[in-house]
Amino acid sequence: MSPRGSILSTADQRRPVVTDAALRRFSQRGFHATTVADVAAEAKISPAYAFKLFPRKEALFVAALELCFERILAALAEGADAAPDPRPEGVLDAMGDAYARLIQDRTLLMLQVHAQSVADVPEIGSALRAGLARITTFAKDRSRADDDAVQRFVAYGQLCHLIVTAGIEDVPDAWAEILVRGIRHP
Repeated sequence: MSPRGSILSTADQRRPVVTDAALRRFSQRGFHATTVADVAAEAKISPAYAFKLFPRKEALFVAALELCFERILAALAEGADAAPDPRPEGVLDAMGDAYARLIQDRTLLMLQVHAQSVADVPEIGSALRAGLARITTFAKDRSRADDDAVQRFVAYGQLCHLIVTAGIEDVPDAWAEILVRGIRHP
């Protein structure tokens, strides 16, 4: 094999490792507070090599966000596959339960929150919208639910994000009880 072939092979092998490290690091501290050097350290590579794989910090964040949405879609598919009730609302409920289990580890949840906070960065905003489009389309196609039901599904997902990130489920006040009513978290 030529030296160039082995470099490409190594880059192809390292890219998923770096992307996974980026997902973890960006989910902890967000886009602005996380450096490419932080991600490189997590991936156990040099910052220069990280920049070779992802020439801009935005590209690295987008790769992490795309991985996040891949994992979400996989969880939604598993939930849909296991739905005991094949009706649209049963499939959406099963997908919601699968998502709630997935975000027990707050990594994917927090990356989405951080992505929303920097959606004005063109590449990130575009990747966020693309991920949301994939989730919405998947929920619609897989459940066969009407548009209103899919909108509620996504809206409840966002409400779950708020409940979890703000720790609302532990607040005994009436306003908090209104927000958490009917929302289950494993």
